Amino acid sequence: MEKSCKISKFFILCVVLGVLSVATIVTLWAIALTDSVEIVAPWDKYRLPDTLKPDHYNLTLWPRLTVNAQGLYIFTGKSYVVFQCVKETDLILIHSNKLNYTKWGDDHLAKLSALGSTPAPTIKKSWLQPTTQFLVLELNGKLAVGESYQLDTVFVGELADDLAGFYRSEYEEDGVKKVVATSQMHPTHTRKTFPCFDEPARKAVFHITLLHPRGTVALSNGKEPEIVNATVYTEAVTQTRFEPTKSMSTYLLALIVCDYSFISAREGDILIRIWARRKSISEGHGEYALNLTGPILSFFEVYYNTTYPLSKSDQIALPDFYFGAMENWGLVTYRETNLLYDPLTSSNGNKERTATIIAHELAHMWFGNLVTLRWWNEVWLNEGFASYVSYLGADYAESTWNVKDLIVLDEVHRVFAVDALASSHPLSSKDDDIQKPEQISEQFDVISYSKGASVLRMLSDFLTEPVFVQGLSSYLNHFAYDNTVGTDLWDHLQRAVDASDMELPGTVHDIMNRWVLQMGFPVVTINTATGLITQKHFLLDPDSVGSVPPSDFKYEWIVPIKWMEAGVVQKEIWLLEKEALNNKLTSGHWVLANINVTGYYRVNYDLGNWERLLFQLSTNHQVIPVINRAQLVDDAFNLARAKLIPTTLALKTTKYLSKEIEYVPWESALNNLDYFYLMFDRTEVYGTMQHYVRNLVTPLFQHFKTITADWSKVPDGHNEQYNQVNAIRMACSSGLVECQNLTKSWYSQWKADPDNNLIHPNLRMTVYCSAIAAGGAAEWDFGWDMFKTATIASDADKLMSSLACTKDHELLNKYLRYTLDSDKIRKQDATSVIVYISSNVQGQTLAWDFVTQNWEYMFTQYGVGSFSFANLISGVTMRFSTKAELEQLQKFKEDNSKIGFGSGTLALEQAIERTTANIKWVDENKKKVWDWFLSEIA
Repeated sequence: MEKSCKISKFFILCVVLGVLSVATIVTLWAIALTDSVEIVAPWDKYRLPDTLKPDHYNLTLWPRLTVNAQGLYIFTGKSYVVFQCVKETDLILIHSNKLNYTKWGDDHLAKLSALGSTPAPTIKKSWLQPTTQFLVLELNGKLAVGESYQLDTVFVGELADDLAGFYRSEYEEDGVKKVVATSQMHPTHTRKTFPCFDEPARKAVFHITLLHPRGTVALSNGKEPEIVNATVYTEAVTQTRFEPTKSMSTYLLALIVCDYSFISAREGDILIRIWARRKSISEGHGEYALNLTGPILSFFEVYYNTTYPLSKSDQIALPDFYFGAMENWGLVTYRETNLLYDPLTSSNGNKERTATIIAHELAHMWFGNLVTLRWWNEVWLNEGFASYVSYLGADYAESTWNVKDLIVLDEVHRVFAVDALASSHPLSSKDDDIQKPEQISEQFDVISYSKGASVLRMLSDFLTEPVFVQGLSSYLNHFAYDNTVGTDLWDHLQRAVDASDMELPGTVHDIMNRWVLQMGFPVVTINTATGLITQKHFLLDPDSVGSVPPSDFKYEWIVPIKWMEAGVVQKEIWLLEKEALNNKLTSGHWVLANINVTGYYRVNYDLGNWERLLFQLSTNHQVIPVINRAQLVDDAFNLARAKLIPTTLALKTTKYLSKEIEYVPWESALNNLDYFYLMFDRTEVYGTMQHYVRNLVTPLFQHFKTITADWSKVPDGHNEQYNQVNAIRMACSSGLVECQNLTKSWYSQWKADPDNNLIHPNLRMTVYCSAIAAGGAAEWDFGWDMFKTATIASDADKLMSSLACTKDHELLNKYLRYTLDSDKIRKQDATSVIVYISSNVQGQTLAWDFVTQNWEYMFTQYGVGSFSFANLISGVTMRFSTKAELEQLQKFKEDNSKIGFGSGTLALEQAIERTTANIKWVDENKKKVWDWFLSEIA
């Protein structure tokens, strides 16, 4: 049946076929007399019409944890939703995907009844519309405005292993296979579990009942006050009925049936529970998360000035889980590696990740869950905010770590690389531009998370934290249990500004619109000879300016500039236009702008100031703040790629590192040298570069050898422990024989006594990788055996990454094939393994060939639940820098255009843009770089 037609000779046919209701004919004939307009049926649009408003759902689900006669895991369900009619309509659209319905007596897929005195109209037609994922009900009459109705359905769905909606996760414990029924509703998968109005603005209350095998436990968003044994269809089950949820969006619903145990504590009136496999709980792997959760909840209650809205906070570790974690209200789900911590096998990096991810998810309990954005076009505000304040929450819980400094490396520098491309995109989109589920999924990218966090950090900094949190508290209290748009937050922050004695160069709206509604960021150039400050849209490839879309703000920003002169902090400057003069900048001393990188922009200087800064680094680098030492390196390397300064000037910023022992500058430098490795590790430049890096890192290696008493103890500081890893990793990979012998001996000792791994958890990934790279099949096979038998997810992750370090093509190809077998590599990890292999120069071509040969299989068989296509495409093309590779990319795009790229669509465009820029950069810089390295090692 055609579901749309033009008002022309097909009009009558459409009416006859029942596409158009009689009530609309008069209007359409009027339009037909004046123009030919395409009419799209409501069920062929992806957004719900604004006619119905859900009030509450009553849902009973029964997941089967064993296969049926057809070899499938299924769940059965019955539900009803009570909704109010807010605009007269003879059509009900409700989301539904991959569900099979039991027909009612009138042969329709649902039953409609009125809750008032006026009877409900009867159902004329009912059908499923798979493309737009709707259950459609055409009625024989109109629903009355202000009246409430109930829609009942009975259905069956597959409890598949696709990591979306209501799905199954499997694990083995004491030789017994266990099945978990769990859920991932975000962003558009609740409709795969039961029919619902599956948009964030359609908040409702959920009454949930789960039937499950006796001996298992059922969990959902609310507490479980009623648990009774029952018999259903002669089968003995337990029935758990949960307290009604708060009014919330569908994507926050969580449903779990498992054979888990838990540990618990209380924070005031809040019940806190950590759930995991029984063995993980009994061995204490949930203790760290339990100890963190109470303090972080208390921190956010103070920070938001709003009490925690629920009676309990459950957190659960799942064996199979697509995202890192999910902020379901009252029942947060995690990958096991992100919630569980074992002091004997987990590294300080694992510990920090647990702290920051818990803080991120708990931050959402208020910002996102209590107050929810109206539509997915402003995902950045939700995810960017939680990413920013996760550093504050983790810093409160672990105050000795200085974790707030790491936001510059982990978020700001990370997203600069993407936001400097012509194919980047603004933080906010028009809501009409985000319609389809795959378009929604595309919003959850590094721009939304990391740029969002960076821009909000800048906003908090120039408003000052007291003003920022005052506006935030006002916003949360005003919109509790409701939906908002991003400008609502600006309104409440502006009220806080108005109530203070602060002076800004414009309203919060004026300032933030330029950062949110246009893509990219500026490079601020300071000329210390003339005092001229200018700003310009920063593009890694200056030749790509012609493909940059127009901006209402003409790629100008209102820029807050904190700066210092010769180590002395000066009064903040605001750059309001393309250029401005400031005579205070011309004293002749070195000038450093964007102190602690609180602003979201890069900084360039005249060559004279660059030379003064380099001299300061070489004589007494500690006068420059540690974050800014990292900034100078990162800015210089990227300014050089954009042809704003010579590449050799960027390389000079690394020379002082032979005297640097701090982690943040070293990490910044290594991240930037990684680009040189990617471009040159298949050329003659590689050996010379290795020599230079080995000379640079040897003093750091010897420093850590000394302070750890010949590697017998762990450095004291959190960041010191990180930098010890850098020292060993780079010393080994650049060919320092002492380091290579050290890692080989540690790995051999473990290989000789597999039950007694003496390698410190912080160093395991580096040691495994170095030893497997230097070894052969025996070392790889041992690593694989240890991976398959690892009982701690974080240790398994370290091995999974390190197995990709082998130089043996046969082993790498075998490992690639394993990603298509979920018994060997879990679906959630398949992308990561392929990207790990592609990051190995020996595996680059193998991984790319594997992806191109298997794209259709990956895309159609796994979909969103298994592969992160954006990360995959970005990862396997990072090294691309030749015309042949560009042609392969374009052919890949052309060959698979009908299959599609899903959430990787934008990443593919960025890969083509990045490859084009890489080709030009290598052509222009290869000889200069080679000559520079040669001169430095001579």
